[in-house]
Amino acid sequence: MAPESSPDHPVREVRVTLPAGVELHARPAATLVKTAMRFRARITLLDGAREADAKSILGVMALGVRGGTVLRLRASGDDAAAALDALSACVAALA
Repeated sequence: MAPESSPDHPVREVRVTLPAGVELHARPAATLVKTAMRFRARITLLDGAREADAKSILGVMALGVRGGTVLRLRASGDDAAAALDALSACVAALA
């Protein structure tokens, strides 16, 4: 499920910390997914060895991530850098 790298579109990755007191249940997960859907990039949310398509509400919710967890956001595609910037800001704003 991880994004594939190519010479034109390398895989980019950032680490973000889910704010304390926030869980990725329906509303926060929907906010994250809506942000991811604005981009063409293939985006994956990773919690340790578990991963989910960041554009899938069920996948994101199934991770069951709790506040304080360090997540990795991985993306590839034309707008991967912009997607990761927007998603990092989105996660920080969930507080």
